[in-house]
Amino acid sequence: MTKEQPTASAAPNPPSKHQLAVMIWLSVFPTLALINVVLGDWLGTLPTLVRTFVLATIAVPIVIYGLMPQLHRLRRRALSRA
Repeated sequence: MTKEQPTASAAPNPPSKHQLAVMIWLSVFPTLALINVVLGDWLGTLPTLVRTFVLATIAVPIVIYGLMPQLHRLRRRALSRA
């Protein structure tokens, strides 16, 4: 005989394409703006391709591992209250 475990409230559906696009924009734009403010003088001396590579190398991990999980949590919390 197996015991059924009580289920917590059902997890919300994954974000729609539009919601995900907004979440990505909310993560990427401020990250790139901040990096440009902090490293702007140094980045300005680099060729465009190298500057883009440096920006992407710094911004992508910040967005993927730092900001997007937070935005997904905020979205889940907002949907669970509604």
